[in-house]
Amino acid sequence: MIPVIVNSPEPMVKARVITLKEHSEQAIRVLQGVGVLHVEQSQQLTAIDRDIIDRRRQEVGELLTMVRSMLGYIAEKQEVSLEKDTEVIYTRPFSEIDKEVRSVCGKFTKLREREVKVNTEIERLKEEQKYLGYLAQDSLKLSDLEFSGGYLFSRLFLLSGEAYENLYAELEGYLFGTIVTPVEDEIILYVVGEVKNQLTVEALVNGAGGRVLPLPSNKLTLREFLSEVGDKLQHLEEKAVEVKNGLQRMAAQEVKNLVLFSQVLSAENQRLRVLSQASEARYIALVEGWLPEKNAESAIFELKNSLDHVFVDTRQPEPAEEPPTELRNPKAMKPFEIVVNLFATPKYREWDPTPIISYSFALFFGLMVGDVVYAVGLILVARFLLGKFLGGSSSPQFKMLQRLIYISGGVALTLGLLTGSYMGNIYTLFGFESPALSVAIQHALQNPIIFVIIALIIGFIHVNIAHIITLVKGIKQRNKGMILNKVGLIVLQLGVPYILHVMLHVSLPMFAPLYAISQYLIVVGIVLLAVGSVKQWGGIGGMMWIFDITGLMGDVMSYCRLAGVGLATFYLGAAFNMLAQLFNGMLSVHGLAGVIGGAILAVIILIIGHLLNLVLSFITGFVHSLRLCFVEFLIKFYEGGGRQYSPFRLVRRTSVVIQAKS
Repeated sequence: MIPVIVNSPEPMVKARVITLKEHSEQAIRVLQGVGVLHVEQSQQLTAIDRDIIDRRRQEVGELLTMVRSMLGYIAEKQEVSLEKDTEVIYTRPFSEIDKEVRSVCGKFTKLREREVKVNTEIERLKEEQKYLGYLAQDSLKLSDLEFSGGYLFSRLFLLSGEAYENLYAELEGYLFGTIVTPVEDEIILYVVGEVKNQLTVEALVNGAGGRVLPLPSNKLTLREFLSEVGDKLQHLEEKAVEVKNGLQRMAAQEVKNLVLFSQVLSAENQRLRVLSQASEARYIALVEGWLPEKNAESAIFELKNSLDHVFVDTRQPEPAEEPPTELRNPKAMKPFEIVVNLFATPKYREWDPTPIISYSFALFFGLMVGDVVYAVGLILVARFLLGKFLGGSSSPQFKMLQRLIYISGGVALTLGLLTGSYMGNIYTLFGFESPALSVAIQHALQNPIIFVIIALIIGFIHVNIAHIITLVKGIKQRNKGMILNKVGLIVLQLGVPYILHVMLHVSLPMFAPLYAISQYLIVVGIVLLAVGSVKQWGGIGGMMWIFDITGLMGDVMSYCRLAGVGLATFYLGAAFNMLAQLFNGMLSVHGLAGVIGGAILAVIILIIGHLLNLVLSFITGFVHSLRLCFVEFLIKFYEGGGRQYSPFRLVRRTSVVIQAKS
């Protein structure tokens, strides 16, 4: 049966996989291949010594670090197609994988060590150049800055300005002389003193967070030394660029193998983590978790078919247990699970509101965009450009987002065809009549008053669906306060036509028979609402019922944004069309040049204006559709807080996007 309003998550069963210790590793491989078990707990197995597992994990981590380090040198973002299947490589002995990875990464590692060494030397020379440059004097030699004799010593310290101010008075008693040179927010302190006070002076500076500036043993003057440092730096920086280019070339040549190794090693690391959790039981291996009830039979068959001695126990979840949630919606509704999960993942025993959200979101988006050309533009952007902006165009989540845009854009396209909205009213520039397929719908959605009324009706229905779901939820939970509150709110609304009739002189013929009892319905509704609020919230509920009434009015009025954004999309497009027509005739140049110039100007205005309107309509349509679904609807009955079903499986990818290094 296709769900209409809400749905229930996929039924789950608790599975315990028990096997003899010598089959534990194979059992975990089979579970990873089946890919349906959400591992909750793994008891430890004596079948495999924990030290061996830990060593293997360390080796895998080391290899993974090498591979990822090499991938970090990919110069440009790219999508890599995997020519070999990850599973084929993964089933090979680890020793072969280890040998191949080290073969690929060996030369890279040596070159990387060389790069680190060169960069370290560059940083050291830059530091010497930076600080010694402030002391450069023809007569001053490096040997003068760091000297220890029989009676005197000299040192060069670097410390913060604040530390120097705090130490100055204390250091002065141990020194014959100092030279203080400010460098930005630091102080270069050159000191001369007696050798017997050297350790004391160094201890005071170190204790204040300062340090001795290391100097090379050299008899050159400062100016001669700095000139030599400049030449060395230029040479080293050229070498650093050369080494980096070599690393990038090496990474680019091996990128396909690197991505494949990355996938394989990640899977191996995940398997070893589960084994590590399961390495202390004496006689058996046990892995426990959740799997969908529909997959239980096939998973048991695969395990029993692959292992000689295995026992698989499945049972229904206990009331106190909270299994992970796997949503089970029809294919057309699945993309809108993204919207629900953005709010919160449903709990296992909670209703999944994806069905009603799918209708609501698509309708709201369609009403606010409602233009043929804009809708087609959004669909084309989702198909050809969105992947370049977001990356990971082959991921299931990205494909779901694409389908969400396709469906919502399809509703906008349909409403655009019905109302004859093509980039606003672009057809008027060419002298055509409105191409609307339905004049009535066109009149309704392009007339501000009627559109606002339609939006309010949609809001009234949508908000009350949420309240009815809450009422059913209260009945299911036997929550008397919730039941009375929602019944009171619904009864109270039956009196609204009477209020409109008396206060605003608006007559609704279908509700005329209720006018005689409407005032009593209002009183009964308020009483039920107040009693229900007191039962739910206690004493403070005596005032909370007022906010239920005002909240209902505010929620319904909030749906006016459907008309506001929808009309803004149409009239902003029409305004750009009018501007294009106006500027087309404003050029004072006569003849063919004036015609061509005016046409070019008009086209520029149309392109920029409608691109802007397309972007604005997409952003506002998406954001306001989310807001109406979240704030005015879901928050009334939906709690969320569940855990997404995440099975232990070997991920197979046909391509992987590599992020460029910044």
